[in-house]
Amino acid sequence: MWTVNKRFRLKKSSDFQRVRRFGKAIAHPFVVLLHHPNDLDQIRVGVAAGKTVGKAVQRNRVKRVMRAAIQPLIERIKPGCDIVLIARPKIMNSNANQINEILFKLLKRAGLILE
Repeated sequence: MWTVNKRFRLKKSSDFQRVRRFGKAIAHPFVVLLHHPNDLDQIRVGVAAGKTVGKAVQRNRVKRVMRAAIQPLIERIKPGCDIVLIARPKIMNSNANQINEILFKLLKRAGLILE
């Protein structure tokens, strides 16, 4: 299973907070996508799952699946943006293919996909 390359990860708590506070949100019943421009020439992706998603094992599984689903899309996303993906409880009823399609649709709605 592929994961997001470490150079594309959003790691710092302050970066997550900046995207959550100032970024634009696009919601879906399974995932919320937040995005905010950064001063870099690359994108960074952060993944979060709260306790409403489930216990630690379920949250970690969901985060792994979301990282794997966004990996093939990274090269199609416009550079210079920080993205935070927040899992919602309904995501537990989905599979990797559904999550991949959902993320693509959310990125397209946000205008982040290169044509």
